[in-house]
Amino acid sequence: MYYLGIDIAKKEHEAGLIDQQGKSIGKTLLISTAKPGSDKLLTFINKHQLTPDNCVCGLEATGHYWISVFTFLSQLGFKVTAFNPLQSDALRNFYIRKTKTDTRDAFLIAQVIRIDAPEATPFLEEELLQIRHLERLRYSLVDQSSDIKRKVITLLDQIFPEYEDLFSEVFGASSSELLFHYPMPEDIQSIDTDSLATFLNEASNRAYGKKRARKKATQIKESAAESFGITMGTDSFRTQIHLLLEQLSLLDRQIQQIDEKLSTLIQQQATYLPTINGIGDVTTAVIIGEIGSIKRFDRPAQLVAFAGLDPAVKQSGKFNATEVHISKRGSPYLRRAIWGAAFSASQCDPALSQFYNKLRDNGKGHYVAVGAVARKLTHIIFAILRDNKPYEPHMK
Repeated sequence: MYYLGIDIAKKEHEAGLIDQQGKSIGKTLLISTAKPGSDKLLTFINKHQLTPDNCVCGLEATGHYWISVFTFLSQLGFKVTAFNPLQSDALRNFYIRKTKTDTRDAFLIAQVIRIDAPEATPFLEEELLQIRHLERLRYSLVDQSSDIKRKVITLLDQIFPEYEDLFSEVFGASSSELLFHYPMPEDIQSIDTDSLATFLNEASNRAYGKKRARKKATQIKESAAESFGITMGTDSFRTQIHLLLEQLSLLDRQIQQIDEKLSTLIQQQATYLPTINGIGDVTTAVIIGEIGSIKRFDRPAQLVAFAGLDPAVKQSGKFNATEVHISKRGSPYLRRAIWGAAFSASQCDPALSQFYNKLRDNGKGHYVAVGAVARKLTHIIFAILRDNKPYEPHMK
């Protein structure tokens, strides 16, 4: 039996081969991340007559750089194990104490495969890979959107500090249109009340109505007249708000486009995750995209740890911390999705809201209770994916 270890990097990977006794076969092979690299690896495989029957492979799941190598070897039929870098570092540090210090990482990874005989990592299907890329891009766009909103609020705090109190949602349809066309107090004062009322009513798709729109217009004009904001360099502030709102509008359209694509992909998965209160198509996409195959996990606790929702142990001697935070290891995308779903479920799901309220009645803080709901929800997600059955709330 042969064991092929691959040390993953951004520009160039390194492969090392060992035999059944753990002896290295030749030197390590450097392969580029481009097409010639895969050709070189295939030549290496053929040279040593490696087949899925006589060779298993291992590599680190470093960033996104491992996916192409993992896909290449999996499509050739090899059993491939992708290690979490934290896991492989621990194994490497354990093993390196028993080896020469100049042993290449590729050989060490191969030794880990030989000694521990880990399970193969399930191949990530094309649809799941699409979902993963899209849901991660969505989070990036959402974060950019949140950053732009903070910048707009910072500008408003300087030029029109009273503005936030005028609308329940600063970035709602009518408010965004008003800011784009009349961002400064002096801009609002330049138009009459009737014109402003008509503008607000049209911007809200006539949700205000004439009477309410006029009342809101009067309130806005009075606030603009009494504003205590900066009155210097108004052109600069106006330009900044215009550009930021244009970016925000573009991001909103892109996020909507991704949401529609994710919904289509999720409907093709035939999953029962949306039967959980608080989990929609987008959250389902994140969960499925990050987990991949549930067969990677033997127990719910492993999935909890993968999401980084397990408690971070703080203990030294006889000291135990009174406040324990989550470890935040594993997938930040999965943790963020489950945490958001837990927040919703603690309010709308009959069983999980009951669990949340019981914790609150026992003196637990809001975030501690939501964290407990998130862990319980992760157990439910594990069961649904494992059994492929709809969610049924169990009241106590």
